[in-house]
Amino acid sequence: MNQFHGRSGLFGTLLVCLLLGAAPGALHAQDAETAEDPTVAIVDGTPIVFSQVRAYAASLPPQYQQAFDQIFPFLVQRMVDLALIDKAAKAGGLSDDEEVQERVTRLTVEVMREVYMERLLAAEVSEDEVQARYQAYLEENPPEQEVRARHILLESEEAAREVIVALDGGADFAKLAEERSTGPSSAQGGDLGYFTGQQMVPNFAEAAFALEPGSYTSDPVQTEFGWHVILVEDKRPKAPPSYEQLEPQLKQELQGAAVERHLAELRSGAEIEVFERAQPKPEEPAMMPPAGQEPAESGTESTQ
Repeated sequence: MNQFHGRSGLFGTLLVCLLLGAAPGALHAQDAETAEDPTVAIVDGTPIVFSQVRAYAASLPPQYQQAFDQIFPFLVQRMVDLALIDKAAKAGGLSDDEEVQERVTRLTVEVMREVYMERLLAAEVSEDEVQARYQAYLEENPPEQEVRARHILLESEEAAREVIVALDGGADFAKLAEERSTGPSSAQGGDLGYFTGQQMVPNFAEAAFALEPGSYTSDPVQTEFGWHVILVEDKRPKAPPSYEQLEPQLKQELQGAAVERHLAELRSGAEIEVFERAQPKPEEPAMMPPAGQEPAESGTESTQ
């Protein structure tokens, strides 16, 4: 029994991908097999070699490419099927079919556009330009300051002042947060980690960033959530995004600008006429008889 029998969901989807999205040229005749590229099937005397199966798999979604060894027998069977479909299509005269030729023409135009744009962007946007854009980004976006803080959230100002008195007496901030804070960070001793001013409500951020590391608020800070006692443990500049993180976005921006420049050049050297879409004329309203007069029946005259 075929080892893939019963996996109808996964391999049903794969079958559609394979039959309708075959890699162009994957079934073309190859040179005779070599030790590194053995024949995996023969269809009516035409061999299918391993490298063709590998190239064919490259056209599939990533999850199938990653499972190449597991689905290899299935891929070979599908390539055999496609070889049979090719043969049947040619025998049916589709090589010279008008619809086939029209589709080939459309595909040729699409591929030409893709290759044209790929070569244009390769020439217009270099790695050095992306690196330069990253350096410009760093200059335009200096690092923000961020603090690491703990807080104790309480329901009343009186309760918050009691906590400050306890801290003044030498109580441990994290222990008090675990015991008294009503905030979700109480289990972590009130630890909020590092944050920027924009990540907190204004009153809280203003108080936190005014403190020096190692100090806590001498007065409770009120926000919409309640009353806070805040301890700042550290301050530092926030690390900017790395080049690897920003590279795709920066490259896309540079490519978009290059495309717009190139299209502007093409437009400037062409004679272009753009016409407004013709609007359909509104239908004329049906003629209505005067008030009090019934419309005459078809084929008869009015008696009035």
